[in-house]
Amino acid sequence: MDVRLHPGKIFAILLASVSLISVGLFVSRQWWMPAAAARHASSLDKLIVWAMIDAGIAFLLAQLALAALVWRSRVDTDARVVPFTSGVRVAVVLSVLFISLELYSAATLGRRAWGSMFSVPSTADRVRAQVMGQQFAFYFRYPGRDGQFGPIHVEKIDASIGNYFGLDTKKDEASKDDVVVAALVLPVNQPVELILSSQDVIHSFYVRELRIQQDMVPGMQIPVRFTPTKIGKYEITCTQLCGLGHYRMRAYLEVVSASDFEKWIQAREH
Repeated sequence: MDVRLHPGKIFAILLASVSLISVGLFVSRQWWMPAAAARHASSLDKLIVWAMIDAGIAFLLAQLALAALVWRSRVDTDARVVPFTSGVRVAVVLSVLFISLELYSAATLGRRAWGSMFSVPSTADRVRAQVMGQQFAFYFRYPGRDGQFGPIHVEKIDASIGNYFGLDTKKDEASKDDVVVAALVLPVNQPVELILSSQDVIHSFYVRELRIQQDMVPGMQIPVRFTPTKIGKYEITCTQLCGLGHYRMRAYLEVVSASDFEKWIQAREH
């Protein structure tokens, strides 16, 4: 008696196994995002988890259905083909249901997650900083004791002398006490407002622990508001392909205690 499996059945077993193992790896979270370090991060994490569950169920059902059909199929040239006349209708109904579920998720969880970053009102006690992206580095500016940023003079931007923001400290009073650094330091549990801009091409400001990813567009000043909740040092990377040196465009964001932040900023004020 021939006990060999038909190649179609072998394929069905492999397909079902790979599908179940793939889903199992996501469920076990062997490769997951690092612990959140911002107040709004929980909303984004819920959205991502729901999207993974939604897409994962659809993926698993589709692959198992395909495996079942392949398992039942057999090569028989004399077999009568049975048409599945309602197949198109079933596919359309399932597609509409799936897309409707995705749109509902985007309109509820997605809207709440977006609003937690971009619809938060600015507060008086916020820490403000400007972030400038240029090929291939990030630079940061804090207002001085007057709480005001000095104006940017495009013609005075010169990286060779460290004037990344085009400041004229001789004529502009507001520029004299601005603090320009190559690392971003923020106090824990205090609202932060970053103003993102770019000097040359489109860059991106991405900090995975803060669940923040925002493009930096030339000619635009884009505000991002959040509250860091965990002391630590986090990598800032550019996720937009911005040139040959894109791979090395990175900086660091350090979240410290309020007292350490005051000492740090005072040590750099003019």
